[in-house]
Amino acid sequence: MKKRVLQYGLLCGLLVTIMSCKNKEKEAADEKIVALQTYIDSLEDVKTADAEANWDQISTDFDRKTKESNDAILQLGDDVKASNQARVDSINKRYIVIKTSVEASKTPKVVVVNANQRLRNTFFGTDKIGEDMNFGWVNKDNILDTYQKFFDSYKANKSNFSREDYDEVKLIYEALDSRKNTVEKEGLSSDDNMKIASIKFKFAPMFKVNRIGAKARENEEAKE
Repeated sequence: MKKRVLQYGLLCGLLVTIMSCKNKEKEAADEKIVALQTYIDSLEDVKTADAEANWDQISTDFDRKTKESNDAILQLGDDVKASNQARVDSINKRYIVIKTSVEASKTPKVVVVNANQRLRNTFFGTDKIGEDMNFGWVNKDNILDTYQKFFDSYKANKSNFSREDYDEVKLIYEALDSRKNTVEKEGLSSDDNMKIASIKFKFAPMFKVNRIGAKARENEEAKE
């Protein structure tokens, strides 16, 4: 009888030990998964630019925490292993979303510039003049320089202009002239005004001949 009681006591003690170990394993796994969960929660609050700047450290930390969670899950019984692995998989999906966003921010944005904008950039610099042909930045102090740069750029590139380009050049020139009419009332010096008139005198016939030549050239090419 005493032997049976002893055996029963040993069995109970063994079961208690096993259950205690299982509980500790569950607690350890839960602790690791919660730490991973907390980490991903904090990442989702970080701005993409900040995450990009620190991505090497972030990815290292996440991989380490994920490994710790997976190692802890391996120690669990089959009855709870799958559910805990599902928790980690869910966290990983959230991490992939963040990673994709960071990688996308690193990809250079391709800005498509149409032909007319490229032409305006040639004359005045990148994006100084847009579709609205706003020359508001031109004043009595820089208008002569603006005309001179326009004329110099025209001479340097006129052989590359298509018929459509010449149509756009005409619009640009007219818009600049319109701005000049305003600037004249704002104190444009007579000396600068005369120099601008000289530029316009040289530009007008040159433009007329070049434009006709471009049309004739394209007509000939169309016949071939």
